[in-house]
Amino acid sequence: MPLRDLLLALLICLAWAGNFLMSALALRELPPLLFTALRLAVLVLLLAPLLRRPPPGQWPRLLAIATCTGVLHFGLSFWALKLAGNLSSPAIVMQSYIPMSVLLAWLLLGERFAWRTGTAVALSFAGVLVLGFDPLVLARPASLGLMLVSAFFLALGTVLMRGIGGLSPWSMQAWIALVGLPPLLALSAWLEPGGFALIPALTATAWAGIAWAALVASLLGHGLYYVLVRRHPVATVMPWLLLTPVFAVALGIVFWGDRPGPRLWLGGAMVLGGILVIALRSRTRARPPVVEPQEL
Repeated sequence: MPLRDLLLALLICLAWAGNFLMSALALRELPPLLFTALRLAVLVLLLAPLLRRPPPGQWPRLLAIATCTGVLHFGLSFWALKLAGNLSSPAIVMQSYIPMSVLLAWLLLGERFAWRTGTAVALSFAGVLVLGFDPLVLARPASLGLMLVSAFFLALGTVLMRGIGGLSPWSMQAWIALVGLPPLLALSAWLEPGGFALIPALTATAWAGIAWAALVASLLGHGLYYVLVRRHPVATVMPWLLLTPVFAVALGIVFWGDRPGPRLWLGGAMVLGGILVIALRSRTRARPPVVEPQEL
């Protein structure tokens, strides 16, 4: 990619990595499901004018994508982040959705992959196991389990997206937010009693976390990602996005007081190394033509 697009990729990584820190700060004051609902509420308000009716026959798939992504992935990931007490392990474990996507595409879509890709998938999952024995993670094992389940639903939503058409990325984000908001509000009222009463007393830090999650991570981060994947194949962009958990670990060490042990470093290297191999193998198989850059 040209230098301009590399800088955009780095900006995406910073937006997404910062979301772990800013969301963790907000989760000190808010329960996770309510925080997720407030994030989606902001997106609904901003993206409502971009809602478009999906093509005929796409409603069931769209509802499944929105449920997997907006409710289950977002809700569980922020729940895991709140339980974790650190930024490093959730940021790394979240990336396991990529090898999960490879496996789900094989099971659901019949997509085949070579033995090198299969080895990379196994390496990534082995890395999660190694990472799980780090004292930083062993202290909060429920967080690891929730983040893995969250990653599974993100992977499932990603695979389901391959069969939907006729919607722009912005309209898709709007539908995910609109469909996900009512269940999250209902689940928060049920599972997080007293959560809504906390809203009037939220500090500027909590509102900044909500704003970062909605405006910076979702609108800016995903918006720039869509720009890059229009200019370049996903397999070209994805290796650069592996810097997201690297930046998140650095933010955790500097601002959150994380002290990752050797097992977390080794497990994290195995997870990200496996994902890098998957990305490079996808790029080698595709060998796409060069796409001329378009104006941003």
